[in-house]
Amino acid sequence: MSLDSQANRPNEIWQADHSPLDIYLRNEPGPPARPWLTVIEDDYSRCIAGYFLTFDRPNTLNTALALRQAIGRKADPRWRICGIPEVFYTDHGSDFTSQHMEQVCADLQSQLIFSTAGVPRGRGKIERFFQTVSQLLLQTLSGYAPEGCGPATSPQLTLAAFEALLVEFLLGVYQVRPQRDLPGTPQTRWESAGFLPRMPDSSEQLDLLLLTVAKARRVRRDGIHFQALRYIAPTLAAYVGEAVVIRYDPRDMAEIRVYHRDTFLCRAICPELANETVSLKEIVRARNQRRRDLQQTIKDRNELIQTYLQVHQVTPEPPRQPAAPTTSPLRPARRLRLYENE
Repeated sequence: MSLDSQANRPNEIWQADHSPLDIYLRNEPGPPARPWLTVIEDDYSRCIAGYFLTFDRPNTLNTALALRQAIGRKADPRWRICGIPEVFYTDHGSDFTSQHMEQVCADLQSQLIFSTAGVPRGRGKIERFFQTVSQLLLQTLSGYAPEGCGPATSPQLTLAAFEALLVEFLLGVYQVRPQRDLPGTPQTRWESAGFLPRMPDSSEQLDLLLLTVAKARRVRRDGIHFQALRYIAPTLAAYVGEAVVIRYDPRDMAEIRVYHRDTFLCRAICPELANETVSLKEIVRARNQRRRDLQQTIKDRNELIQTYLQVHQVTPEPPRQPAAPTTSPLRPARRLRLYENE
């Protein structure tokens, strides 16, 4: 199948692609950096079904997590596109041609097609999306930097703050904005077909798209320990001492999926993060910051102790020489007096 001709219905063909964005964001504690955006677009409607935003270069995990988001139902009611695509069309990069993606598409009964190496046919539509993002969103933000140029203004946005603006742009502008070569808007075109998208048999079927921890974990009496966090679930009480495999989304560490002997067991939550969305990077960053703070505290206290000792130091007296023992002069021994008449 080729993308030279348009799809005839929604979810017939989805395209995936990456691109560095023309903006610099704050990347503490390092210098500002340009983020990478992975998007999955429905070829028929031009709707964006899923995305992944990161400072890291593209890899299979980014694509898998974007596809997982694209297939599942979204929390925001404005973002209605979902379902399993009939064809998942990607470029020929090594990140896409992994056995992981082939296994995922086979399990979901979706045909995986790679573009010919060096001949990326049918990429114009998704490339126009990146141009639209640059022209209508990035140019209005601090840190905007056209390709080959540095930022015109100092970067002020963090990755999380920019992601919130990007989502609002997708749902509030791009999806409801008429396209010049498309009747209606992407949102109305995807909904106009009046079809029921094909969904996975269960939410656990999409867990193959999550990151799998290679080393098995042992269930303890107080739960599963991972990344210095503790995860609990009532089901785990019957598996204390057993080895389990966990899968997780690095963007949200509040919950992990637990598998026992290749069978889904339960979802375990971290009580400390139950009401929050905390990424793995944020946890690692907080842990490193805590370590640096402790090291600085120890250093400051050592300096304070050294200063105190220098200020209050008493000059020690030179050691006294032991006095020579005094000896009294020897008295002559008394001699016995002898008398003549004795």
